[in-house]
Amino acid sequence: MTQLYFLLGLSLGIFAFASSAQANTDGFPGRAEFPQVKNYTKEDLNKDFNQVLIVDTRSNYEFETIHINTAINIPVSRKDFVAKVREIRKTTNKTIVFYCNGRTCYKSYKAAKAAMDNGIENVFAYDAGMFEWAKAYPDKSTLLGHSPLNPANLLSKATLKAHTLSPKAFTEMVYSMGDKAMVIDIRDTTQRANGVGYFIGFERWISLNQKEQVIKRMRQAAKAKKTLLIYDAVGKQVRWLQYTLEKEKIKDYYFMAKGAMGFYNDIINIKH
Repeated sequence: MTQLYFLLGLSLGIFAFASSAQANTDGFPGRAEFPQVKNYTKEDLNKDFNQVLIVDTRSNYEFETIHINTAINIPVSRKDFVAKVREIRKTTNKTIVFYCNGRTCYKSYKAAKAAMDNGIENVFAYDAGMFEWAKAYPDKSTLLGHSPLNPANLLSKATLKAHTLSPKAFTEMVYSMGDKAMVIDIRDTTQRANGVGYFIGFERWISLNQKEQVIKRMRQAAKAKKTLLIYDAVGKQVRWLQYTLEKEKIKDYYFMAKGAMGFYNDIINIKH
């Protein structure tokens, strides 16, 4: 156990979230960190649906799994993200609305800020995200290539919960299972500060933008009868990854509750 907490402390020292990420503004913590970004509510986005240009800032993997109808996909992690948005701006004067997975996903804010910082005007962040949109407007959502979205085809919260561990339990499993498990960090470059994960020496880093590699690793783990231990930034991306896991008939897998942010908070609780 001493070795466990030494390794945890080492990871924590290398990678730490800014304390401002703990702020909460009306249920939208990102608004405190990105006060310069203007926001769209889901009701306003629905009202203006045909008058705005909607941009999905998530990975292509997530976009192909589920997205808002009419949205185009430009992952904010792309090096040419700003150039792509600038190209779009040249073709339309419409308001550009960026979105990602949910209230604790900051990609929509980062996308809007990057656009603003580069002189691209009339941009907003729809920060309630894909989860809330799909529930509120299934007729304007696409799931696995089908629209309108049938809410019955969404994996239940119970299914997700059955494969979710607390950060502490997830961490203990990583170190107790050793090479009997495969640990994968699926965050992208905009979420993974300094290119370092939390489980040094145990994990693989495969962004969801690398769809083929993600599926390859899944199959390798299943063939080797290893438990898959997967985490993301805040526990949102794994929900869509679960569709592939279930499609591949892989059952021995677990996610970390609230992702890397949950890990950080759990370590803080342990230390205090």
